[in-house]
Amino acid sequence: MNLEIKPLTPELAADYFDFFENRAFTDNSPYRCYCQVYQMSKEQNQAVYDRITAEGLDPGCASREVAERQIADSVLRGYLAYVDGKSIGWCNANNRANYPAEPVYNDIPFHAPADKREKAVICFEIAPEYRGKGVATALSQQVINDAKAEGYIAVVGFPILRDELYEWDCPGPIRLYVKAGFVEAARQDDRVVMRKELRL
Repeated sequence: MNLEIKPLTPELAADYFDFFENRAFTDNSPYRCYCQVYQMSKEQNQAVYDRITAEGLDPGCASREVAERQIADSVLRGYLAYVDGKSIGWCNANNRANYPAEPVYNDIPFHAPADKREKAVICFEIAPEYRGKGVATALSQQVINDAKAEGYIAVVGFPILRDELYEWDCPGPIRLYVKAGFVEAARQDDRVVMRKELRL
C-alpha cells in the first residue's frame, strides 16, 4: 500500500471533505460528522444549534460550514492519509491549548495551557476498507514525529476503555497508543489519558 500522510491545510480542504462525504462513513457508522465539534466551545455549539433551529438548516450542512471556517482559519488541524492520491484516513491532532477550555463535552479533558507544550491526538477516522492495515498507526507516528520536531514535550491521547472491539472507536483503541510508546497517565471514568514523553 502506497500510503502518504499530509498535514491538513486550507489547500487540502477539498480532499478533507471528499474523504468525509464519500469514504469515511460508508459502513453506516452512526458518527457522521466533520470532526468540527472538538474545536467548538459550548457557546459556539449553542449558536450553531440556535441557527439550525431558527433557520431550519440541515444539521449536516451547518456542521460542514463550521468545518469549512475552521479549516480556512487553521483552527481544525490534523493529518490526512492518502493512498494513490485519494484521501482515505484522518487524525485530528493539535496543540492542547487550541482546544476550548469549556468544550461541548465536559468529560473530555483535551485542553491544557500553552506552556505545557503538549499536542493532543483526538480522533481517527479510516475508510472501512483500509482499517486494520496500519493507517491509524502511521497517522499517530506522524503526529509524534512532527510534535518532536516542533518542540512539544509530550503527545497525549484519550482512548475509551472497552470490553470488546468497537468498530467505530474514533479516539482509537488503547492498544494503538501502547504500540506507539504511550503510557497511562490518568483515568476519568472510562476514558484513559495516554501520554508519550518526547523530551530526551
